[in-house]
Amino acid sequence: MSNSFFQKDIVSIRDFNKEKFDTIFDATDKIISMNPNERRELGRGKTLGYLFFEPSTRTRLSFEAAMASLGGTYIGIADASSSSAKKGESLADTVKIMSLYSDVLVLRHPLDGSSRFAAEVSTKPLINAGSGTEEHPTQAILDLYTMRKEKKKIDGLKIAIVGDLKYGRTVYSLLYALGNYKVDVHLISPQALKIRTDSTYEIKKRLSYTESTNLEENLDEFDVIYVTRIQKERFADAEEYNKVKGSYKIGPEIIKKMKEDAIIMHPLPRVDEISPEVDSTKHAKYFKQAEYGKDTRAALLALILNEKGF
Repeated sequence: MSNSFFQKDIVSIRDFNKEKFDTIFDATDKIISMNPNERRELGRGKTLGYLFFEPSTRTRLSFEAAMASLGGTYIGIADASSSSAKKGESLADTVKIMSLYSDVLVLRHPLDGSSRFAAEVSTKPLINAGSGTEEHPTQAILDLYTMRKEKKKIDGLKIAIVGDLKYGRTVYSLLYALGNYKVDVHLISPQALKIRTDSTYEIKKRLSYTESTNLEENLDEFDVIYVTRIQKERFADAEEYNKVKGSYKIGPEIIKKMKEDAIIMHPLPRVDEISPEVDSTKHAKYFKQAEYGKDTRAALLALILNEKGF
């Protein structure tokens, strides 16, 4: 059986279809069920190189944990200020050098288009771990996998995506990905943080959705409530941020109005949009979602590194 992911870049979720998602999901199920000794053969002798020019906790650590679980090693830059970028080295040169030392690269960068550019200059497969305000494809993969595992399906779900829909790049990757499924999507945000108009044309070709500013409207109908934080760091004006911060908060009162079997997801980090009291409820799946991040990324790395799959 051919492996379409072998030595391939992962730059945009728009390059995926349902078949590709199923391949990764099935590979993730297999990774989870594998004997640890067997799993460690999938990356033995291979090195993951990461270049993080923006802060990261879950994405970077989950890639490190994923590579370690495959028996491989990892090297990289977790803080741009400690790299030669501080001396003026170009992104192209940094990527070329890391390509010499690694078998697969992971890049997070604040500029739109950075991952596509880096993939062109890299001699090794490159994974986009966040490019400006554009996309975060591996987050969308783990988000879909979480829905499939926790709700036993994706088709037929009624999904609310809540919070910062203008700057939250996880939102765009998730919407592009959901365009492969038959889902009912509701976008809920402050008026100033609605989905960007430059993206709606492409998304509407794949997916229909409704927009609202009211979280509690139809709350008892949603199967999945996907919450995002207000992206403070992407606001040019602090006063504009202050106008919208704390717009929505999921707490005990909101929980009471939700469907009995609804799940709450969040790409994390959270600030104040989900109360800690929610963590112990059966609805809270955001920490499980982060755990699935390690498993889906391990499956993706294994597919990229092994010509015949596993």
